[in-house]
Amino acid sequence: MNLQPLHDWVLIRTGEPREKSAGGIIIPDSAQEKPVEGEVLAVGAGRFVEDKDSKEKVKKKTFVKTTLKPGERILYEKHAARDVEGDDVALVLVREEDVLGYLP
Repeated sequence: MNLQPLHDWVLIRTGEPREKSAGGIIIPDSAQEKPVEGEVLAVGAGRFVEDKDSKEKVKKKTFVKTTLKPGERILYEKHAARDVEGDDVALVLVREEDVLGYLP
């Protein structure tokens, strides 16, 4: 799939969640860890943020660039992901603010 996200959206190839514990016990979806691992495939350019200190009627906005880059492995909030149809690959779109951190 050739999808270029807009604004602060990030396209991620998801990692498979663990379904068994180390001892072999099957863990139901509702009890599995919420953060999910994935690889960044594409990112939007960034987003505009309103200047909160501005007292003008029309708020001044500042453009904030996206900091993530394709190829990086990340951890993100599962509940914030939006599924995208991919070519035999699980893909999701997530806003950059829902990314928890980088993985080595």
